[in-house]
Amino acid sequence: MDHVIRPVRADEWRKAKELRMAGLADPSAPVAFLETTEEARAYPDIFWQERTAGVSSGTGGRQFVAEGPDGTWAGTVVVLVEQPGNVDFFGMDIEALQGHVVGVFVRPEFRGIGLTERLFEGALEWAWSLEEPQLERVRLYVHNRNERAEGFYRKFGFARTGKTTPAPAGRPTEYDIEMVYPRP
Repeated sequence: MDHVIRPVRADEWRKAKELRMAGLADPSAPVAFLETTEEARAYPDIFWQERTAGVSSGTGGRQFVAEGPDGTWAGTVVVLVEQPGNVDFFGMDIEALQGHVVGVFVRPEFRGIGLTERLFEGALEWAWSLEEPQLERVRLYVHNRNERAEGFYRKFGFARTGKTTPAPAGRPTEYDIEMVYPRP
């Protein structure tokens, strides 16, 4: 495997933006992401600069990428740190000091070669390495119609908590399922 798993740097916002746009253009995007390509295209450059800077250092979150020998980014995952007493982007109360995995995407031509596993290993290694705050668990939400993603998360070690939240689109038969990976 020639790809290196590493955190993004603040000055790589253009590449972070391009990879996000590729993810939003993926056929599974409507059940995987909370925004559309059109919404993301409307953001000014400062949004992308601040977003990338916010997950490139500190203890609030980290974005990891799988970078090929030619500099191409094949995939990404983000872990955001959530504090109890706050509300998440679904409007749900945050009950534990935890990491929240978001923005999972691997380009189709790089799927099935272990990059997603390696991205998750890097993300969880970072999450567990935090001493202050020391996270109790890492969670994520998966759409009830995203069986491929849920299968991966289960195989990796995430388990359903029994909590669900209505999908942002507000369709009554659609919802997101919370899954958790406890601190080892």
